[in-house]
Amino acid sequence: MSGPVVAGVDGSRRSLTAAEWAAREAARRGAALRLVHACPPLPRRVSPVPGVDAWQNVGEQMLGQTVADFRARHPELGIDGEHTGDEPAEALLTAAASAGLLVVGSRGWGGFDGLAVGSVALRVAATADCPVVTVPEARRTGAAWDGTDTDEVQLGFDAHAPAEAPTGFAFRAARKRGVPLRVVHAWALPPAAPSAWMLTALEEDRAMWEDQESQAVSDALRPWRESFPEVTVVPDVILLNPAEALVRSSERAGLLVIGRRAPARPTELRLGPVAHAVLHHAHCPVAVVPQPAP
Repeated sequence: MSGPVVAGVDGSRRSLTAAEWAAREAARRGAALRLVHACPPLPRRVSPVPGVDAWQNVGEQMLGQTVADFRARHPELGIDGEHTGDEPAEALLTAAASAGLLVVGSRGWGGFDGLAVGSVALRVAATADCPVVTVPEARRTGAAWDGTDTDEVQLGFDAHAPAEAPTGFAFRAARKRGVPLRVVHAWALPPAAPSAWMLTALEEDRAMWEDQESQAVSDALRPWRESFPEVTVVPDVILLNPAEALVRSSERAGLLVIGRRAPARPTELRLGPVAHAVLHHAHCPVAVVPQPAP
């Protein structure tokens, strides 16, 4: 989807780290950057009218200063700011409707120590119309995610039900960065062999099943390799549950891409258990890419 890269900012260090990541991504895409700050009015019973006005003014001033700072450091980008009185999740979802990418910090001012991903990040990742990237506060080394990483891009991939939207997103991201794309396919032993697994499956049987999974990955990736010949693809077939496989693999990634399938019912939550676990435990920024319903 074309459109600006949108980043939510609330003045917190986490949101500014995410916005910096978004600025560098906008530069890669040749897109504009829009910084969105949501500041819903305080209830009158909580604060008198002057306090409500001051609350709004502080938010507007913070956004204006942030936009000015980003324009000074990224003069090649078209950067604008949007201040809204909506709730943060609603404001970001509205902005996402016309965006090419939405970027948020894993959490902002809210939450508590030890909370990996806040409610706003979870909601937009689960329901936004465009891909959503959640950016952790720091790298494994403790340095900020400044977007200059040279780590590989990784893709969570199901060779038996490949999703086109996240796969295309991952290939394009690897091409723009000039880094390899690691395709992580987690697999399990056949249902007919539970006893063999408990007794440690015979090596030849396990090797046969793994070869079958590797062939399925190779077959599913063939058209993508042909479309992106400049991207070095590293298939990684792992005997592990998908969430654990992706979290472990993310230790060496600069960006991990996962899909989000359309819900069976309109009221159904679109963020599955694997995506939920990955967002909470991944070691790098995570892109959640919606896969349109067939």
